[in-house]
Amino acid sequence: MNELLDPLLLSRWQFGLTTIYHFLFVPLTIGMALTVAIFQTAWVRTGKAHYLQLTHFFGKIFLINFAMGVVTGIVQEFQFGMNWSDYSRFVGDVFGAPLAFEGLLAFFLEATFIGLWIFGWDKLPEKLHLATIWVVSIASILSAYFIIAANAFMQNPVAFRINEEKGRAELTSIWELLTNPVALAAFPHTIFACFMVSAGLIITVAAWHLSRNQHLETMRPALKFGLWSMVISGALTTLAGDQLSLAMVATQPMKMAAAEALYVTSTGADASFSIFTLGTPDGVHELFSIRIPYLLSFLSTHTFDGTVEGINNLQEQYQTLYGPGDYVPIVWVTYWSFRWMIGMGIMHIFVAMVGLWLTRKGRMPSNKWVWKAAVWSFPLSLGAMIVGWVFTEMGRQPWLVFGLLETADGVSPGVTGLEVLLSLTAFTVVYGSLAVVEFRLIKKAAQHGPADTPEADPETGKPLVTTTVY
Repeated sequence: MNELLDPLLLSRWQFGLTTIYHFLFVPLTIGMALTVAIFQTAWVRTGKAHYLQLTHFFGKIFLINFAMGVVTGIVQEFQFGMNWSDYSRFVGDVFGAPLAFEGLLAFFLEATFIGLWIFGWDKLPEKLHLATIWVVSIASILSAYFIIAANAFMQNPVAFRINEEKGRAELTSIWELLTNPVALAAFPHTIFACFMVSAGLIITVAAWHLSRNQHLETMRPALKFGLWSMVISGALTTLAGDQLSLAMVATQPMKMAAAEALYVTSTGADASFSIFTLGTPDGVHELFSIRIPYLLSFLSTHTFDGTVEGINNLQEQYQTLYGPGDYVPIVWVTYWSFRWMIGMGIMHIFVAMVGLWLTRKGRMPSNKWVWKAAVWSFPLSLGAMIVGWVFTEMGRQPWLVFGLLETADGVSPGVTGLEVLLSLTAFTVVYGSLAVVEFRLIKKAAQHGPADTPEADPETGKPLVTTTVY
């Protein structure tokens, strides 16, 4: 019973579940903001009605998702003071700086200009109104960078000094903090993955309508846009992920070793990458595996004869550096989350490539299973992002801040397990209810489809916009 009411364990579960729940909305918000901006730009430049219809249609889905993301994000930040006060006290001066930038600069811009965009359709000049949604998109991406910079400090602490008298870390350079090599590598990988998520939603929605032979004039170009966006952003995500793996090996070699369940330091052909493995949960004993020789060496060092340090060697090094303790993350979690991330991402890219082939030269597939595959493929890229963050955070354990603060030392000392359990239960109930509301609102908006073609201006021939549909 005492283990079930362990404040540390329950606090980790609460923060993990809250983060994953919040992250259901973040990538879609970032990706859809850019998507809507592109569609509105196409309407302003060409005057074609279907681009205006797509702007309103996906804009409505974007706004529903944005509202839910704001609510869950605010609650998530409260947990730093509620459940992780020792962490906040120790690194708040450093970790709080990028969060302050995110709230005072990026989110302020995002919230202000999204209001101008919603209510400015028939009040602002056409190009000025277009600029507002571009500011929203840029601000959402900027917001993501500040959050990633804060998280990168936890993965690779830089730009700080320890004040021995106060027993806390203090910021020495905001520029060095914001240019953390891990942040610079993680940012493009994350943003391109967000575009994959939005592309996946467009593919799903367009496929659903096209399979029913409705809204053809808007959903055909939407499907094409989604398919190309998935392939391009997928390729860029892969390239950015390669650079992130190099940064990870340089700063957190234990995470890469755990991702491969590599216990013994290996070189060249021995540093192989296992696509699939059967063995004990801790990865110590392998029964069967499918391996690609040299691949792990290449991913880790960009050479085929590079050396990849193993878990056993790193454990000895860390005990020498940080004292006695177990510095190995949960191997089966890191191993499988790494592969699920890669596997689901590749599967979604494959779906898009098949879709481009089947719809070449204006063709539309007649097989209903093709449309069903497209419709049900949406969770792939979103799931890849979620397990990617699980890998990122769980692979850092047992550290909250790598090399500085262990997770067990960051939990609030005055919080009881029962208090955390009650708040965890409350969050689960409330968030579960909000998830149902969110899903139904987006499903209803998506199935309703775009509005009817607006009337054209007799002078310019462009569709008239006299009021907003939101």
